Amino acid sequence: MGPHPAVAAIRLAVRRVLHDILNDHQALPAHPAPQPAGARPDRTAERPPSPLVLVACSGGADSMALASALAFEAPKLGVRAGGVTVDHGLQPGSDLRAEEVVLRLRGLGLDPVESAAVTVGREGGPEAAARDARYAALDAAAERHGAAAVLLGHTRDDQAETVLLGLARGSGIRSLSGMAAVSGAGGRYRRPFLQLDRQTARKACMVQSLPVWDDPHNADPAYTRSRLRHEGLPALEKALGKGVVEALARTAQLSRDDADALDAWARQAEASVRDAAGLLECAKLYALPPAVRRRVLRRAAIEAGAPAGALFARHIEEVDRLITGWRGQGAINLPGRVVAQRQGGRLVIRQG
Repeated sequence: MGPHPAVAAIRLAVRRVLHDILNDHQALPAHPAPQPAGARPDRTAERPPSPLVLVACSGGADSMALASALAFEAPKLGVRAGGVTVDHGLQPGSDLRAEEVVLRLRGLGLDPVESAAVTVGREGGPEAAARDARYAALDAAAERHGAAAVLLGHTRDDQAETVLLGLARGSGIRSLSGMAAVSGAGGRYRRPFLQLDRQTARKACMVQSLPVWDDPHNADPAYTRSRLRHEGLPALEKALGKGVVEALARTAQLSRDDADALDAWARQAEASVRDAAGLLECAKLYALPPAVRRRVLRRAAIEAGAPAGALFARHIEEVDRLITGWRGQGAINLPGRVVAQRQGGRLVIRQG
């Protein structure tokens, strides 16, 4: 008799991602160790070492299900598997909880396993600040251990929530595309569960008798995502019927395909709208389709030092009016102390 369907589903999702990671890893150029003159080549030295994959685990159902699936699948594929839990320090006893998660991950057979304590700032609000601190800690752990990838337990439900949050911000099609299955520098972050719902992960933990921790912040109405999860999505399902989560996740994938195509178009168009000195020419920018032009403007603002996470659609719309609605207006202030202004038919974006 095979595993429970929920367990089989999470293991299959992880197995597929591990195969992708292995294919990427094996495509890396080999660096054979130097051999003495006349010695027979050591073919084993040419093979890249077994890749290490880390799981980011909070102790919640999604990430514990992910950790258990990784611990089961990785040895069969010759992949080393470890784990990281991040202590945000936002709740009393968070350090003790992190120690418990470390013990649970080690109990699954993962190695190396560590807890990373972070200090959460205030920039961008509590949720964004916690996310930034968490990813910084995960990046540091991946670099320290030489990990090929870090697995994240985001589910289809998380994807639906992300799409709705992007829609509420009015941030454009890229925001509607939600979370990518592969993201980060060099494709570091992998999300195996984006096609699975949250209940599948919780069921997998239950049938495997895996202890889980329910973060009280996930039920705290002070947090936007919590209100959306417990009030917004249920209200939508009541009004529109079941299937809202699946539809939103499908919207994310369709939006991502469109956004990727427009981003590629913008990258190709950017060189054609710059003069010999590298400045953006307003007349050539005006001739571009709006969706492409705004992407060029956003890329230019980020290159000038504007933080991508703080650069919203309204900022780009203001800069775009320097091209499409020029009335002699002054400079536009952007996040990161970046200034955009029109000078002699050129758009200058630089740190102020």
